[in-house]
Amino acid sequence: MKRSGRTWGLLSAALVSALALAGCTAGHASTGEVRVVASFYPLQFVAEQVGGDEVDVENLTPAGAEPHDLELTTRDVLVLEEADAVLTLSGFQPALDDALAEIRGPQVVDTVAEEDPHLGTADPEGAAENHAGHSHDEHAHAHDDGHGHLGTDPHFWLDPTRLAATADQVATALSAIDPANATTYAANAAQLQAELGELDAEFHDQLSSCDQHVIVVSHEAFGYLADRYGFEQVGVAGLDPESEPSPARMQQIAQVIRTEGVRTIFTETLLSPDVAEALADELDITVQRLDPLESLTDPGADYLSVMRSNLTALTSALECA
Repeated sequence: MKRSGRTWGLLSAALVSALALAGCTAGHASTGEVRVVASFYPLQFVAEQVGGDEVDVENLTPAGAEPHDLELTTRDVLVLEEADAVLTLSGFQPALDDALAEIRGPQVVDTVAEEDPHLGTADPEGAAENHAGHSHDEHAHAHDDGHGHLGTDPHFWLDPTRLAATADQVATALSAIDPANATTYAANAAQLQAELGELDAEFHDQLSSCDQHVIVVSHEAFGYLADRYGFEQVGVAGLDPESEPSPARMQQIAQVIRTEGVRTIFTETLLSPDVAEALADELDITVQRLDPLESLTDPGADYLSVMRSNLTALTSALECA
């Protein structure tokens, strides 16, 4: 999807001219609302909660689609150019990064979280080796020491306290665009932060006394969640959900499951469950779903309800009192 600046410029000019002749601007001109584009679901959720009735929010990633694989249409480019604000996570969606480098106009709010050096690994097979045959305390130490600088987990929103900080970013951006409603945005952000605080307290309360401390997941999307609430993840794949596990990797995961007494393997909404289900069948353990909330698949759900469903799944798998 990467294009030269000249290509983007010609495309953008043609699109804007065509719409001017048609007398419309992507359906936003007559609403009088602040136009916000969110690059994927968690940012859409924050924008809607903080903006309330004063904003019109559009999500670039279709429901049920994998945000990593986002490709922009010509309409998407126009929507970006006509937006007042764009909420994004740099490095997470390369096609969007390329487009925003060429587009002028919208205020870009980059929600990239401050890196935690021990979150994520570029060497998942090494991580599994660290788990096999060690006590929890021993392999926790190996996990921290072994992953120090090898990768970055982008899924900061799975820690509710970090998503709460994003609410402040969004409120600040909206207030700069629409100063007349700054008080409303600040109040909405405070309300969202209170709700996220309640969610955080629920996670801490229900995960504070568990017999198990390791979960096995399809890919290592849950580093922030695990770090916040004191358990560990072992991924069939590493940070890249598209990577295919080798036979040696599968043997390592099986060894972790046996050594740690893991009784559940977690699949995800947007990934094929085939590998996880085959492994679970071989080892006679159960399969549950843990949602990394990259995209919303249930129109009747939202961030808070999906996170609470995740909490229910975790309390069962971690054998919490």
